[in-house]
Amino acid sequence: MGEQSGVSSVDSFIESEGVVEFLPVHEAYQLEVDVREDHLLLNWFMVDGYFLYGHKFTVDLVKNREILSLTVEKEQGEISYDEYFEEDVEKFYHATTLKAILPQELLTQTDNHSLTLTAGYQGCADAGLCYPPEALYYRINLNASTATVFSAPTATPAVSQPDVLRVETSFVLMLLFAVLGGLILNLMPCVFPVLSIKVLSFASSASSQRHLKLHGWMYTLGVVASFILFAALLLAMRSAGQAVGWGFQLQSPMFIAFLAYLFVCLGLVLSGLVEVGGSMMGIGQQLTEGSGKRSSFFTGVLAVVVSSPCSVPFMGTALGFALTQNALPALLVFAALGVGLALPFLVLSHIPALVNLLPKPGLWMERFKELLAFPLYLTAVWLLWVLGHQSGNDAVALLLVGFVLLLFGLWLHRGGARRLWLLPIVVALLLPLSPIIATPDAKEVDTASSDEYWQTYSAEKLAAYISAGEPVFVELTADWCITCLMNEKVALNRPDVIAAMRGQGIHYLRGDWTNGDPEITALLEQYNRAGVPLYLLFSANSQQPVRILPQLLTEGLVLEELKVISRKEY
Repeated sequence: MGEQSGVSSVDSFIESEGVVEFLPVHEAYQLEVDVREDHLLLNWFMVDGYFLYGHKFTVDLVKNREILSLTVEKEQGEISYDEYFEEDVEKFYHATTLKAILPQELLTQTDNHSLTLTAGYQGCADAGLCYPPEALYYRINLNASTATVFSAPTATPAVSQPDVLRVETSFVLMLLFAVLGGLILNLMPCVFPVLSIKVLSFASSASSQRHLKLHGWMYTLGVVASFILFAALLLAMRSAGQAVGWGFQLQSPMFIAFLAYLFVCLGLVLSGLVEVGGSMMGIGQQLTEGSGKRSSFFTGVLAVVVSSPCSVPFMGTALGFALTQNALPALLVFAALGVGLALPFLVLSHIPALVNLLPKPGLWMERFKELLAFPLYLTAVWLLWVLGHQSGNDAVALLLVGFVLLLFGLWLHRGGARRLWLLPIVVALLLPLSPIIATPDAKEVDTASSDEYWQTYSAEKLAAYISAGEPVFVELTADWCITCLMNEKVALNRPDVIAAMRGQGIHYLRGDWTNGDPEITALLEQYNRAGVPLYLLFSANSQQPVRILPQLLTEGLVLEELKVISRKEY
């Protein structure tokens, strides 16, 4: 028989001074697993006022890293409209039982003492809180008919505290995290050049304080509106059943190609190699050099576009929380992220003393503007590298042809070729739609090269190592994630770190989210993250909680974390 978890007779939620307090997820929902002769019984118990979704139940049984096929039978739940999924769904209140039929070939084997059961679930409270997807892990011994919990679900920040949850306080905290994340985002190499370009316009502007304030608010409007639009699209895709998160657009080779075009064109404008007036190519110049309100607005839009490959401290937690909420609170969190990104420019536009500290206009400004073009060119090179990983070398070669066509069109325009100059530019802009670029490369690498320590992540591998009581380090990354690449360079790929992992027998699993992966998305959602990077450290002691490392790593920090899980008292 499995361990009897039981449901405590506590109030499901209470109202105190208008604040609804909710139970931690592991108290609201409890599971008892019974091992029978040819099947498993998963007996779920729900506290009054809480329910589980029928379509979110999952039952996986792993033996020797192989997932066994189970037939799962369940009762009929209550069908009603759900605001979280915005459709009719099946719900279970009070209690329900799932019957998992064991495969016949398993019953004839004798080594059935080390199986891993993963029971996935998701639920909500009638009072309004929906928890993210969770999972419980059991060691199943068919020979002894026992089921033993060996790893409790790692709760999200919203429900991980031992005390009850105050939703209002948590929401305010997530808004603060979003603002702080947006502030830090300004320091990332993908955003800083764009912000610097706009600051230069302040240094050279003779506008009144009123006009400077207006520019600040127009820039802020462009940033916030772009984040809200992005969030609305993200939420719509998730409600349609697509597993997407922050940076999902960068999983599209077409978007990467157009973004590379954008950085090249902006670089040409800053270098002074493109001198156009009111034509269509003038848009790029207005986005960077213009001093009008429209320029400030679209600079804000541009800042959001180029920030998409970046993830910084506080930001991941806030966005992960947002994607577990209904539309309004989720949009507010994304708007707060935009406020944080726009805040430095907005403050500068409202404090004349800061503007006066900027150097006076002169030749230095033109040279500095030209200098800022080179980070943009380097970004385009990096995007070509990402495209190569996504769609192969042929896609990179085709996009380079597109760059040549862009330059050829601009050369024709400078020569006064009237409308003829548009033809190569239009052809260049159509190239990202080519199947060569638009189709992600189907190649998959099962293991890394022989001189690399890491293995390709899979849920089966992780479950197998946990079941065997072995320590595991999980890295979730993507080629387009600048923060991820920096962490790999300065911390994870360092000789001392790899040596420490080898010495402690820590398995290193790396999940590549460059082109998207449902298994990786599921793990991100389990730990309440909207996107990469995510770093998890599982101890050999299955009773200890999973350690979640910060989004910005150093070699010393990783080494210290590895030492922590090796201590007996941990």
